[in-house]
Amino acid sequence: MTITLPDDPAREDVLASRPTLWLNTEYRNGSINDAHLPVRPQLVDEAKANWERLAPLLQTCFPELVASGGAIRSDLIELTALREALGYGSEAFGRVLVKADNALPVAGSIKARGGVYEVFLFAESLAIREGILGKNDDIRKLSEKDAKELFSKYTIAVGSTGNLGLSVGVAARALGFRATVHMSSDAKSWKVERLTKLGVDVVQHQADYTVAVENARLEAEQDSSIYFVDDEQSQQLFFGYSAAASELAEQLQALGIVVDAQHPLFLYLPCGIGGAPGGVTYGAKKVFGDNVHCFFVEPVESPCAMVHMMSGSEELVSVYDVGLTNRTEADGMAVARMSAFVARVMRNMLAGVFTVKDADLFRWLRLSHETQNIRLEPSAAAAFAGPDFIVNHRSGQRFCQQQGISDMRKATHVVWTTGGLFVPQDQYESFLERAVAA
Repeated sequence: MTITLPDDPAREDVLASRPTLWLNTEYRNGSINDAHLPVRPQLVDEAKANWERLAPLLQTCFPELVASGGAIRSDLIELTALREALGYGSEAFGRVLVKADNALPVAGSIKARGGVYEVFLFAESLAIREGILGKNDDIRKLSEKDAKELFSKYTIAVGSTGNLGLSVGVAARALGFRATVHMSSDAKSWKVERLTKLGVDVVQHQADYTVAVENARLEAEQDSSIYFVDDEQSQQLFFGYSAAASELAEQLQALGIVVDAQHPLFLYLPCGIGGAPGGVTYGAKKVFGDNVHCFFVEPVESPCAMVHMMSGSEELVSVYDVGLTNRTEADGMAVARMSAFVARVMRNMLAGVFTVKDADLFRWLRLSHETQNIRLEPSAAAAFAGPDFIVNHRSGQRFCQQQGISDMRKATHVVWTTGGLFVPQDQYESFLERAVAA
């Protein structure tokens, strides 16, 4: 179908594939407590408790987590040389930091916070149901022979452009499950190869991400031995991501950074289908309340969250519906239609969405490498545009006025970098070369 977007300051830029900032006119304070939402704030605390309960098992399955006590955590890095290179040297930008999920252990991307979480919770529930794990048993029993024999009878399936598939595949194979990842035509070959080496079955579809997910879901519905990790609808994925907000709060406190009405926090989150940035946003609203403002970032040809939320439609709107191509080198963000579940939760909670060009992704990737040795893949660099949009763009300035933010020098900007650790060296060098050529 073809739709006409309503009148909005960002509309012409969106349709012309120009970088822009869209402000959510339905954004409002206190939205986390909306009783009509399909989720509840206390589930963020439950997710944090689940992660803590799973920690001993995670240590057993992944030796790289021993030092962190089984926690999957990333550093919060203050920008120094990179800040200057990005043009953020002025005090008008306040503090600018990177939440380095590009270097998350186990899966090398933010998807470790969701995929690992859901797979391990499913393993726990299955073992309890089948009598392998008792109420007071050590969770590490799930790494032993009896549990692995049980898990080997089941397949974990997921549809993915890459990073969620890696996360789910790594987690499933570590526990002894079979695993199948349905990938879209734009999935990167190195991600396919990494999954295959883990013993994961990879099914590639000559279509986009949405079709890959639909095929994975259909196959699982026809076979009771398949557990489907549903990136479009899963609340477990969503709340796995949400627990990152408590981690961020601890890190900000350790740096002496205050978050309150006079010292607002801005989060910039790369968006594909929306589960990861949506979960982080929900957790952040639970932890920081109305003092945090979360923005998604998308490629100019794949702004699925922007076009749907701008449309005001109850039915999902695709980027194809407004004449965009969904073509981008940011494979994790090559999504034509956002999650209906996330769209509903974010309706009053998301401050806005901005878009970026692929050429800038490679430029920021290179600057990150050269100045502060931060290793990214293209999609993970997208959020670096955030501070500029808020401080210098007319819509960003209007947003600050609307929110009563009079002194951005007291603000803190957190750029969420979402993947890159496991990019093969030759592929990474090709990213750097492309940045030079651009």
